[in-house]
Amino acid sequence: MNKPLSWIPTLYVGESLPFAAVMLMSLVLYQEMGLTDTQITLYTGWLGLPWVIKPLWSPIVDGIRTKRWWILSMQLLIGAALALLAFTLPTDLWLQCSLALFMLIAFSSATHDICADGFYILALDNKDQELYVGLRNTFYRIGMVLGQGGLVMLAGLLQKSEVSIPLSWSVTFLAVAGLMLMLAAYHWKALPKPTSDSPKGENHNVLEDFSLTLKVFFTKPYLLTALLFILLFRLPEGLLTKIVPLFLKRTIEEGGLALSDVQYGFVYGTLGVIGLLGGGIVGGWLVSKYGLKKMLWPLVLAITLPDIVYVWLSFTQTQSLPLIATCVFIEQIGYGLGFTAYTLYLVSFSHGERSTSVFSFCTAFQYLGGVMLPGMVSGWLSDQIGGYQPFFIVVMGFCLVTFAVTALVKIPEENDKVKK
Repeated sequence: MNKPLSWIPTLYVGESLPFAAVMLMSLVLYQEMGLTDTQITLYTGWLGLPWVIKPLWSPIVDGIRTKRWWILSMQLLIGAALALLAFTLPTDLWLQCSLALFMLIAFSSATHDICADGFYILALDNKDQELYVGLRNTFYRIGMVLGQGGLVMLAGLLQKSEVSIPLSWSVTFLAVAGLMLMLAAYHWKALPKPTSDSPKGENHNVLEDFSLTLKVFFTKPYLLTALLFILLFRLPEGLLTKIVPLFLKRTIEEGGLALSDVQYGFVYGTLGVIGLLGGGIVGGWLVSKYGLKKMLWPLVLAITLPDIVYVWLSFTQTQSLPLIATCVFIEQIGYGLGFTAYTLYLVSFSHGERSTSVFSFCTAFQYLGGVMLPGMVSGWLSDQIGGYQPFFIVVMGFCLVTFAVTALVKIPEENDKVKK
């Protein structure tokens, strides 16, 4: 017990499951419960706020209790909140209760992310951190497949058995709650107790620590072009993230592809995530071999040009599941390739003083500009311009923004190669 292989996979499944529940499963839930695209994207966009602002309270978490204590506490809280969510869905106040509980889960999950990533560093030496990084990333994606793939399929299978929509989702979220509570019970025994995992204590000045990080971040070279790149690079994908699941699920009459939950869970929640993971692995290998500067533009084209598959799908509304699956798989591979380059640029930009804290600010800004804000307005934009067909064409137009910020960004020569 306490060997890395006994806790790293389960820790990162526990990190991705709540995120999948709040940001991905909620889309399908709200669509089936009758909300419009504008409502769904606005509400679920706000749910991403905790992941944007989590650097604000990470120093406080560091100063109170151990990271191990926080991990176990958040897993218990998330499990309890998911169970409560399951019991509220069949009631008249399902929308208000679900939004409040999803927000609680989101804050708990963001706190869990802070502590899980910090615990990984504290519990392993440098050699083991490098050795197991692929394992942790793989099991994070497995948690995503389980959440937006397997569990959405469970809801669909229950509905095929003539279980009502609210009850099918109640059972599904009870299953997620059970998984989180079992993970908490397992981790109580499995997580090691490294001596370095201790709170920073009363002498830890949170405000001073935060202000120093801000100073380092805002005095970085090429800050303006870096901020533009961080905020706007993922704009097309940010618009697609919320709309594509709704497009795949909406009826033919509504302009969608009318996939069932089982088909959606397989195509988008399983094959799509596998494509994303595969693209990320290949992208990392390409950058490690040829350097970020040389591979930047090929990977930028990989994340933007495949978006055109949704233009084709929206015009043809094909009912061929293999064709739909192929299109989604290709687009997600491209997303994985391009997102690798983007992530490695953030790592490159963060090099130097207080690199970990600076990187947390980078990820907060990228989530704000590349996921939360575009996602919030994507439903409204789609409704305003006449549906999915013109929306996907507009998204292709926004790829020019990605090209523009890529042309402006500077990559220092000393940070061009990925070091082991």
